[in-house]
Amino acid sequence: MTTLVPPLAWASRTYRVQTAATVVSGLGNAAAPIATAFAVLATGGGTAEVGYVTGARLLPTVLFLLVGGALADRLPRQRVMVAANTFNALSQAVLAALVLTGHAGLPALVLLSAAGGIGQAFYGPASQGVLMASVPAEHATRAFSIFQMARNAAQIGGAALGGALTAVVGPGWVLAIDAFGFAAAAALRLLIPAEEAGAGHGGASMLTELREGWREFVGRRWLWAIVVQFGVVIACVEATETVYGPVVAKEQLGGASSWGLAMAAFGLGMVLAGIPLAAWRPRRILLAGNWGVFLFAAPALALALHLSLPLLAVAMFAAGTGVTLFGINWMIALQQEIPPALLSRVSAYDALGSICLAPLGTALAGPAATALTLPGALWTCALTTLLLAALALLVPEVRTLARTEAP
Repeated sequence: MTTLVPPLAWASRTYRVQTAATVVSGLGNAAAPIATAFAVLATGGGTAEVGYVTGARLLPTVLFLLVGGALADRLPRQRVMVAANTFNALSQAVLAALVLTGHAGLPALVLLSAAGGIGQAFYGPASQGVLMASVPAEHATRAFSIFQMARNAAQIGGAALGGALTAVVGPGWVLAIDAFGFAAAAALRLLIPAEEAGAGHGGASMLTELREGWREFVGRRWLWAIVVQFGVVIACVEATETVYGPVVAKEQLGGASSWGLAMAAFGLGMVLAGIPLAAWRPRRILLAGNWGVFLFAAPALALALHLSLPLLAVAMFAAGTGVTLFGINWMIALQQEIPPALLSRVSAYDALGSICLAPLGTALAGPAATALTLPGALWTCALTTLLLAALALLVPEVRTLARTEAP
């Protein structure tokens, strides 16, 4: 008699809860930036004020990431995630109340946006460690593919829902929904057994532990080489998606709706790529992932070449596919090569190095377009991305790092 095995029999309770909680909080978290931007505009602010509030969230994330990573390896990661989600729920609830009552001035918006960034700095490294510890190595490809599909789908749906709800009921209620989502995610993560999420330790000082994480980070050439690559690549991607893309859409493609369709194609590529990638098990994981980085340049190339909207959508779809291709194989490499007790600290160094230049990329996008012309700036972003993806292949470990488990 043939025994039927459930398709997700390999998925542990921790993995299921973590994925579900990520979807719940991701829906509201994707809608919140749209609602916050319109809340700023409703107070009489303009582009600069929206930038201040956006930057207020990113800066604390960068500043506190390393502390969050050390804490997540020091304490049970489940508790760190629950505390961070609860903190975000409270800060968003206060922000929602201020917006709904008409008392949300710019200082309050900046302060509460910064609070959200602090919560993310503590949540991110702990979440990464929990997810990787919950997945058996032999099922890593499938597990990370499903997780990425679920997270990306939540972000796409949340952004679309956020835009619609902000127009219908106003930004205050959307922020309230985000607060509820964080609270629900915290409640769900209480179901994760603390011992399965990293038991933590309390021996050495936090500074000593950060040094230990740094030694692990710089001691692996493939790790810091990819992170350095991404520091510049992400700055180019941010400049393209947040500055150049909307400008080109307004001048040549019919306006914001066209750029919205292009971004939707990008998100669709991220989600749909997870389906075939769940079954693909490349032997050389970093080599496979780095091919996806080449696709990151497709949107800038399409915009520089003045391609039509359908062709731009194809380029955006390809870039989304590249994001998922890289992301899945990068997570497999980290899970396989980094000791579990150091996962959160290494993830913090990874995140910090990858996003630290993003604000500079958006800040310099305007001056670069003035100095180089808009097509010149787009060509610079595209060629820089392609060059860095090629240079990464010069690192022997990027070409040769292989799976350790048998297919």
